Amino acid sequence: MADLDAVTNGIGRNAIGMMVLLTALSLAPGIAITVTCFPFIVTVLSILRQSIGLQQSPPNMLIVSLSIFLTWFIMDPVLSEAWRVAAVPLRDGQITLEEAIARGIPPFRHFMELRTNPETLAHFSEIAPARIDNPDSLSILIPSFMISEIQRAFEIGFLIALPFLIIDLVVSAVLMSMGMMMVPPAVVSLPFKLAFFVVVDGWEMIAGALVRSYQ
Repeated sequence: MADLDAVTNGIGRNAIGMMVLLTALSLAPGIAITVTCFPFIVTVLSILRQSIGLQQSPPNMLIVSLSIFLTWFIMDPVLSEAWRVAAVPLRDGQITLEEAIARGIPPFRHFMELRTNPETLAHFSEIAPARIDNPDSLSILIPSFMISEIQRAFEIGFLIALPFLIIDLVVSAVLMSMGMMMVPPAVVSLPFKLAFFVVVDGWEMIAGALVRSYQ
């Protein structure tokens, strides 16, 4: 009877563990978006594509995939630290799942605190519900971090879009002076913008700037 109870308890623990694991895996994409540099990178790349004047090239899947791997490249020190202090002891059975989560949060918290605008963090702290009395709560830090990243992405996006806007204005002025008012300027300026982007080695320059912004 005791053996049967032990087996039943073991099956129950395994079922609960499997449920927790599946839940964590289903939440992983959302967690990756909220606590890493992914929002910043994917926003900048999307603005770049719109600035060039391309609607579906590169396709969304390629933009997201490139953003994921650049995020992995940038976040590797944080991920390695979280793996060392949390995942390895959990795998070896030295700590529980709850303790592993508690140990894995600080590396991401430190990363977000370095990138969060203090004014944005103070604003969210002021408007936080009364039940959140801890100013260091993740429920305050994470939205502050995401807003800061999106704001920074828009600032970088403006600098990226400016040269392409100048090309559009020049092409539009030339077409007007030639009396070709029926020709869409965007169609004519697209090859020039692509040539300009290729000449300056745009993809490598943008990717390098994104990575260096986190160093």
